[in-house]
Amino acid sequence: MSHADLSLVDAYWRAANFLSAGQIYLMDNPLLSEPLAPEHIKPRLLGHWGTTPGLNFVYAHLNRVIRERELDVLFVTGPGHGGPALLANTWLEGSYSETHPDVPRDGEGMRRLFRQFSFPGGVPSHVAPEVPGSIHEGGELGYSLAHAFGAALDNPDLIVACVVGDGEAETGPLATSWHAGKFLHPQRDGVVLPILHLNGYKIANPALLARIPHDELDALLRGYGYAPFYVEGDEPEAMHTRMAEVLDQVVDEITRIKGSQDRPTWPMIVLRSPKGWTGPSEVDGVPVENTWRAHQVPLAGVRDNPDHLRQLEQWLLSYRPAELFDESGAPRPELVALAPEGTRRMGATPHANGGLLLRELKMPGLKTHAVEVSKHGTTHSEPTRVLGRMLRDVVTLNADRRNFRVFGPDETASNRLDALFDVTGKQWQAQTLPVDEHLVHDGRVIEVLSEHLCQGLLEGYLLSGRHGLFNCYEAFIHIVDSMFNQHAKWLKTHKKLEWRRPVASLNYLLSSHVWRQDHNGFSHQDPGFIDHVMNKKAEVVRVYLPPDTNTLLAVADHCLRSKDYVNVVVAGKNETPDWLDPEEAVLHCTRGAGIWEWASTDDGVSEPDVVLACAGDAPTVEVLAAARLLREHLPELRVRVVNVVDLMRLQPETEHPHGMPDREFDALFTTDRPVLFAYHGYPWLIHRLTYRRTNHHNFHVRGYKEEGTTTTPFDMLVLNDMDRYRLVIDVVDRVPGLGPKAARLRQFMQDQRTRHHAWIREHGEDLPEIREWTWQ
Repeated sequence: MSHADLSLVDAYWRAANFLSAGQIYLMDNPLLSEPLAPEHIKPRLLGHWGTTPGLNFVYAHLNRVIRERELDVLFVTGPGHGGPALLANTWLEGSYSETHPDVPRDGEGMRRLFRQFSFPGGVPSHVAPEVPGSIHEGGELGYSLAHAFGAALDNPDLIVACVVGDGEAETGPLATSWHAGKFLHPQRDGVVLPILHLNGYKIANPALLARIPHDELDALLRGYGYAPFYVEGDEPEAMHTRMAEVLDQVVDEITRIKGSQDRPTWPMIVLRSPKGWTGPSEVDGVPVENTWRAHQVPLAGVRDNPDHLRQLEQWLLSYRPAELFDESGAPRPELVALAPEGTRRMGATPHANGGLLLRELKMPGLKTHAVEVSKHGTTHSEPTRVLGRMLRDVVTLNADRRNFRVFGPDETASNRLDALFDVTGKQWQAQTLPVDEHLVHDGRVIEVLSEHLCQGLLEGYLLSGRHGLFNCYEAFIHIVDSMFNQHAKWLKTHKKLEWRRPVASLNYLLSSHVWRQDHNGFSHQDPGFIDHVMNKKAEVVRVYLPPDTNTLLAVADHCLRSKDYVNVVVAGKNETPDWLDPEEAVLHCTRGAGIWEWASTDDGVSEPDVVLACAGDAPTVEVLAAARLLREHLPELRVRVVNVVDLMRLQPETEHPHGMPDREFDALFTTDRPVLFAYHGYPWLIHRLTYRRTNHHNFHVRGYKEEGTTTTPFDMLVLNDMDRYRLVIDVVDRVPGLGPKAARLRQFMQDQRTRHHAWIREHGEDLPEIREWTWQ
């Protein structure tokens, strides 16, 4: 690069640094057109300065190489608390003013940009959805590389520049994410360019990777499969020269790799620069720049301390803003010219607003794969195995678009979705051996034994405009509790921004669930992810518990077509009775909850004596078995069977869009009759969802109560008091006046539980009448 070009990059960097510092401190006098005064300073100083100059440095240099080489680049900000940097750069390039017209590129717009940052009614301090060009907020550290690799999948012309903070690099998810490079196909997928930013410190401690010897760091990164290029120093001119050289070398290497058939060693950059670079070197005689003290606000108490006020003014003026902005406050033309144009601007790339690129999935339709049901509950099928055949067709129908993937932690076949491997394989670029199965360089399934990485890849894939599914054992989805939180928060905010277009929903399929982990034991038995999901905003989350194969297909078809939701589907993989034919299944799932007339003994005119309700496949079997026992032993008892597929239907309509009005709920569950509810998860969730209903005091819920071990399937139900015999006992105990009349039945049910207990300890399997039970 010529000296003039380097000077222009430096000017751009100085402008971004000035705008970033201004956001943290100023609410007025943005161009320092008059001496800085206390009333120009925000009353609460919030934000993170330490990482920001390094982010601005990278952004400025990427602008140069994008413009010169006509590249498509998505910028992922790992240290997302460097929000001022991305706000500054998108404002400089103009993309921010396009999405936020009330913040134009002039002096008034600059004042608003400054004032709104970390200010009531303004914008957050992180790289939140409000920032154009972002798919990664970075408030919670660890997920940047996973998001970057997800965005690169099936985007062969895209480079994802991902800045990894040295603090973030200490997290478990980030450490695993380095391996994602072993999945990218050099020609079919895009490229992730990791930029490890070593500024040395976190909030109050040194960063590990910044303190290990160079040779050890180099060996670590090469062991991960990367060829590191180093940009290290603190003198701006030398650093600009070196960064420009390295970026040119890296882009040349990426071009070479894209034309090669060999498994690549991907390039990456290690940027070592001072924390709080170009900020105050000392404050009150104490070192700040290049220490942990630069992490957040280097100069505190500026309103009250005249010395700090003058030091802030000197700091801001050191960027020479008069050279960077004209009299109106707009960036000077030469700065604007450094940025790429149109959608090549990193703040304007459609890959960061995936709804602009989203194409509807072609779906095979429910009837193509539905199981035939001529009589309720007399045939059996494996729900997820049938779903696997449906997903196989989704892959085939969308093969030309390359916009659908299935992710999972080594469990696709275990969860019986292996029909996918009829038409595709598991994408893999590492070594293969003759004994391996379904490993291919270009496949639609990605399996890696890290739930964090599966979640992050899927999130990046969805937010950049594609569709996908995450299948996982139910108990271990808890590993990504916090990642789900962040994605749900992102969607909540994203939905309020008109310029952000809807993206495909994040779909979880949770199988190998609590009631059929009898072989793996207590460690694998936990249905609590549903409780966690239910804490999020109603406009974002959905939970479905299909009781059989056809309802699972109906739910999956709906979820894969939906947008801007997190859908949680819990379904078994073991043989389950086929309760509903395809038409009934669609109607039932559309209702979300309803009476199964064919299983009930109330006449539809008189009120029932008791309501047996169920949600989940195992609870449904037990409720139907209990209903049959009641029909045999108490034929005069009017029993209503209600099945719930959509858990949100239990909430009032004021709390969730799917919620039932009180009149509908009362009609279904009655206003004064006992309701025995068998539920897939922890029972108190049903009480929480229904506590405002008229008849809540008559709800008695059975579910998982943390009793588990390695045992038989039916014994899991007995241990948790959700077996058919316990449910019949509950009916006898709860229906007024029934107890004395049905004392013999109650005793018989107790005896059956005792007999079960003895049988499994002698034979190692459930009673024949349990194993061979069918609905009649």
